[in-house]
Amino acid sequence: MAFPGFRGKTQRARADDDERAIAALYREYHRPLFTLVMRATGGDRQWAEDVVQETMIRAWRSIDRLDPDGGSLLPWLATVARRIVIDDRRRRNARPPETGEAELEALPDLEDGLEDLLRTILVTEALKELSPAHREILNETILRDRTVNQAAETLGIPVGTVKSRVYYAVRALRVVLEEKGVTT
Repeated sequence: MAFPGFRGKTQRARADDDERAIAALYREYHRPLFTLVMRATGGDRQWAEDVVQETMIRAWRSIDRLDPDGGSLLPWLATVARRIVIDDRRRRNARPPETGEAELEALPDLEDGLEDLLRTILVTEALKELSPAHREILNETILRDRTVNQAAETLGIPVGTVKSRVYYAVRALRVVLEEKGVTT
């Protein structure tokens, strides 16, 4: 999916390009984003729809800054949606309960797997951007939890090569994650 350029276009042409870009974004990411948001909102379908809609509006406002060629936009959209859910919860908790209302059940904690899922998506997307050798070495040592000696034997390379590849692969992964806005 590519978003059309905006330079030198009339306001009408730019608006048409924006509409096509946001429609493509919505078609590609609505379902997975809605699934994530449903979990974050404790299954509240109406709230989830509102959050997805607000997320898409924010994506539309930032359309000229989004880079769809840099990989999936789902991590960015999920982060925006998560912040909207948190802000909604804070807003609801700041308002005192009205008289006569029955106490609502406690909302499920946002940390119940959404953070892990988002982290998994981000790392998976970042790993795709590494060289095959770096991806392979991280897969053997970190993801499969093998020692340097075991990884060297499995890959048929010297132990020193495994050590240096792990070092440089972790550095490359850190750079890719920082480019995606992940720090520490």
